[in-house]
Amino acid sequence: MNWIFIAVSLVILIAALVIIICDRIKNRRLLNSIESMLHEAMGGSFNASSFNESSLSKLESELSDYLESSSLSAQNIQAEKDKLKELISDISHQTKTPIANLVLYSELLEDASLSEEQKANITAIRTQAEKLRFLIDSLVKLSRLESGIISLERQKTPIFPILQNIAGQLKERAAAKGLDLLLTPTNSLANIDSKWTQEAIFNIADNAVKYTVQGSISFGVTEFDMFVKVDVSDTGPGIPEEEQTKIFGRFYRVSSVKNEEGVGIGLHLAREIISGQGGYIKVSSNCGTSSNCGTTFSIFLPK
Repeated sequence: MNWIFIAVSLVILIAALVIIICDRIKNRRLLNSIESMLHEAMGGSFNASSFNESSLSKLESELSDYLESSSLSAQNIQAEKDKLKELISDISHQTKTPIANLVLYSELLEDASLSEEQKANITAIRTQAEKLRFLIDSLVKLSRLESGIISLERQKTPIFPILQNIAGQLKERAAAKGLDLLLTPTNSLANIDSKWTQEAIFNIADNAVKYTVQGSISFGVTEFDMFVKVDVSDTGPGIPEEEQTKIFGRFYRVSSVKNEEGVGIGLHLAREIISGQGGYIKVSSNCGTSSNCGTTFSIFLPK
């Protein structure tokens, strides 16, 4: 009886070991199959037809279906991006020549013998053409950024040359209004795309020059552990507190300057550029009295 009991126990033990081994082999095959699917999906080469679904487990089958649909979605998204890229390129190309011609011919007409009223009308046409060109250029840039057509290429970049270039572009306009441009040298570096960062800061400084009647526009740089802060400060009319959270919205314009030239896209574009690099923008404005009004935009650039 003891031998029979031992034999039965051995058979049961062997059977249990066989079941365990078979189960492990099955689980290993399942994991290998899932791993293979994921690797192919990550590499962009997933193809559901390469799997024999009749021999797959329910989990494998469902994962295969999910990855196939994800692959198709990614392809559709890329196709839409390609269409958008083509559309943006067409818009940019098709509008450049007509707008450039409007500006050119209006400038030629301004030199002709015209009445004062006619000259005023020509000047208005040129101004609106320039405004339209700026709007289209800004929208094209914004669309390219938001759709991922343009990627921001970040590298360690000196801040001071960027601010010098911006001040150089604004120098003539600031001088015409009697405004001082104040710039202090700095050796600070930030991990940024220099071209796009310069455009973002220029948009902010350009607004400062545009809306400041007297006083100055100053650029200041402060280093922190994780960020370099660039302050663009003006002595302009200031921004009401209730509007400070709205000014980065697309086409939003502060009520006090709605009658001034502008389209309300510059700050929105600036925020998209800075946030796309891992930075952010803050605004503070002092509107206590006319003597101490002003606005400071603080651009935090990652180090």
